[in-house]
Amino acid sequence: MALKRFTRLLWATSLSISLVTGQSIEQNTEEAITYLTGTKSGTIPLNGATPTGTYQTFSSKITLATTSLPTSLGVLTANYTETDLVTTLTGSVTSSVATTSTNGTASSTVSTPPRPTNTRPCNNYPELCERKYSNITEVGCHNSPFVRAGSAAANQQYNVTDQLNDGIRFLQGQIQFPVNGTQPHFCHTSCDLFDAGPITDWLGKVREWVSVHPYDVVTILLGNGNYSNPDLYVPWIERSGILQYIYTPPVIPMALEDWPTLAQMILTGQRVVMFLDYNANATAYPWLQDEFSAMWETPFDPLDDTFPCTVQRPPDLPEDQAKNRLYLMNHNLNAEVSLLGQSILVPAVSALNTTNAASGKGSLGMAAANCRDQWTRPPNVLNVDYYNYGDYPGSVFEVAARMNNVTFVKRPCCGSTSAGFRQVQGVERWLGLGLVLGWGVWMLVG
Repeated sequence: MALKRFTRLLWATSLSISLVTGQSIEQNTEEAITYLTGTKSGTIPLNGATPTGTYQTFSSKITLATTSLPTSLGVLTANYTETDLVTTLTGSVTSSVATTSTNGTASSTVSTPPRPTNTRPCNNYPELCERKYSNITEVGCHNSPFVRAGSAAANQQYNVTDQLNDGIRFLQGQIQFPVNGTQPHFCHTSCDLFDAGPITDWLGKVREWVSVHPYDVVTILLGNGNYSNPDLYVPWIERSGILQYIYTPPVIPMALEDWPTLAQMILTGQRVVMFLDYNANATAYPWLQDEFSAMWETPFDPLDDTFPCTVQRPPDLPEDQAKNRLYLMNHNLNAEVSLLGQSILVPAVSALNTTNAASGKGSLGMAAANCRDQWTRPPNVLNVDYYNYGDYPGSVFEVAARMNNVTFVKRPCCGSTSAGFRQVQGVERWLGLGLVLGWGVWMLVG
């Protein structure tokens, strides 16, 4: 009951124009985003605890399958025109996947025909075609499914189709089973706080996008919010149809050199990489990879705008092992807000223009460069909230291009239309404060 009341209060707060006296509120001209600021209350945040669980370790590599990926691209030609760069990728691959049963081992051979000509392949940069997956930096959408105008619990403004159209190639979201629910949903901390709907809906939209973009590689990181057995999730993932594009690793754990190039993944049709943060079962579902045996993360839900590039998860990871794994840079700055005795973490949206900027103190560009200098290679994922904000719309993609050492191609961004900020101040702040206090009393006694 207390959580439901608090959730109702948070919902009411999200509908208001302002929260505290003296706050400068910024809203998007298309969809209102409520900016919350506050001071640390000293209590445990409702959604601020760093997730933890069992971290899998392997004494040696385990072979899952033998896949003969093309050692070269076959034919790769780049032709420049006045309007665009058109790159042709052709080739074929023979795969032999070993499966063990009580009767022994069986193998099958599949040949993939050449793909058609495509413009701007390999995640919008043809230069990345010959690079290994592990040697590429992508912009990630932190909590991609959580889109709701005006909600303080939301992390993105545009839906997943818009995210992909704008250039996002890494998607992350937490899955849970709602109380008395029969299928998993994307839920933010609690399904009472923010339920973004069944995972099949969101995964189905990703599959639809992937199916019409045959020269792009997309990564999905699923957060196991209930720490459930993956058996409970897999049937719903399968139902979405996305497994027809799934990448299956040849070994676990995957080191940097074990990953194929983008071109190899494209030519084999294995263009979706999927991770589960906790309780993955590589034996039963090798395509649902254990995140932390292949990747580490910087501090979760950061409050420090210097963004230290240290390993937080998995804990106590030796430096030599960290240098041989993918790594995700969490750059979603949070603010700790106290609401009537409850403390929560919400996106620090009032600082988004700085946080997602290409350069400057506290910027994505600064943090990515610091990580690159510290670890002698760039992050693989720049995980951000509201990717469409920055020192200009879509500046986060400039940072990724810089990390990839390619010439930045500025594309229209973001969503169906681009919109700027406007300031809402003065009497509206006081009106908003009154609404919050009035609603708050009603929510707590109702």
